[in-house]
Amino acid sequence: MPPLPYTSWWCSGAWLRCNRNMFLSWLMAAAVLVPPPGLDTARDRQDRPALEKFAADLGTAAEKAPQDADVQYHAALAESYSAEVALELRDKRQAQQAAEKGIKAAEKAIAVKPNVAEYYRVLGTLYGQAAAGNVLAALSYGKKARDAVAKAIELDPKSTRAYVARAVGNYYLPPAFGGGPDLAIADLHKALELDPKNAEAYLWLGLSLRQTKKNAEARQAFQKSLDLNPNRVWVKQQLEKTPAQ
Repeated sequence: MPPLPYTSWWCSGAWLRCNRNMFLSWLMAAAVLVPPPGLDTARDRQDRPALEKFAADLGTAAEKAPQDADVQYHAALAESYSAEVALELRDKRQAQQAAEKGIKAAEKAIAVKPNVAEYYRVLGTLYGQAAAGNVLAALSYGKKARDAVAKAIELDPKSTRAYVARAVGNYYLPPAFGGGPDLAIADLHKALELDPKNAEAYLWLGLSLRQTKKNAEARQAFQKSLDLNPNRVWVKQQLEKTPAQ
C-alpha cells in the first residue's frame, strides 16, 4: 500500500476527505492508471490550491516509493495538471516549475517500467509544458516531447490520450518547424475515432479549428466538449471568446 500522505487527498463534489473505502477503491483502480479521486475536478475548475495539494502529497508519496512506477506516474500527472492550469492562467513561470518536477517523476516511472505507453504520454506532455513560453527550454525539451509521445503511440497505437498529446504539440509548433493546426486536426480526428467521448480531443479540435479561422466549427467542437464535461472552465472561456462566424 502507498504511503500515508495519499489519505489527505480531497474528493470531488463537496471536497470532503476521502473515506477508507473510497481510498482503497482508488488503489485497486490505480493499476489501470486512473487519476486519484478529485484530481480531474481540480483541473477542470482551475483550482490551483487543490492541485498544489495533490502535487505535494503525491510528490511526498513518490519520494517514499521510488521503485513504485505507478506512484511516480501519479505524481507526474498531478504536476502536469498543475502546469496545464498555470498555462491556462498565463503563469508560464509556475507552469515550467511544475512541469520540471513532473518530468523527474515520469522519468523515474519509465526507468522502473519502460514499456508503459501512458508514462511516455505524460512525460511528453510535461516536456511540452516545460517548454511553453521559454525559448531556451523549448530548445531543450521540444524534441524530447515529440520523441516521448511518438514512443507512447508506438507502444499503444490506440491510445487516444497519446494522439491528443501529439496534436497539442503540433498546435503550438509552427508549420515551418513541422507542426501546425492541420496536423493537429488529423490527430484529433484519430483520437475521436478511437474514443468519440473524449472531451479533451474536442477541446483541442476547437482550438485548432479556430486557429484556421473556422470559428463556427470551432464553437461546435467546444460545445461538444462541454456536453461531455460541463465542469471544464477553460472550455467555457474558449467558447465565449470564439466569434460565431
